[in-house]
Amino acid sequence: MGCLGNILWFVFGGWISGLSWLIAGCIWCITIVGIPWGLQCFKFASLSFCPFGKEVVYGGGAVSVIANIIWLLISGIPLAIENAMLGIVMCITIIGIPFGKQYFKIAALSLMPFGSEIKRY
Repeated sequence: MGCLGNILWFVFGGWISGLSWLIAGCIWCITIVGIPWGLQCFKFASLSFCPFGKEVVYGGGAVSVIANIIWLLISGIPLAIENAMLGIVMCITIIGIPFGKQYFKIAALSLMPFGSEIKRY
């Protein structure tokens, strides 16, 4: 299911989410101070392009909380809204529910990306 799911995901809209993460990463990397946020965006762009077979594990400490607050105020809310709306659209049909669940996973990640890791299963 992982390979086929990722191919269908990319064709039917996953590229939109991945492209959004890439654009956010490029914007963050314009300044030297924003490079850690930009690198995090690039890391999660790979998840957005191929989410099936991957899991997000949350953790972190005080530094990640501060980084998440800055992220949330500048880029987190628009990316979360975009992915949540795409998830709702995908969940309209029964066939789209697995894709909608992946969008909701990415929307939750859009709110608090620091301190989280991508694990393959």
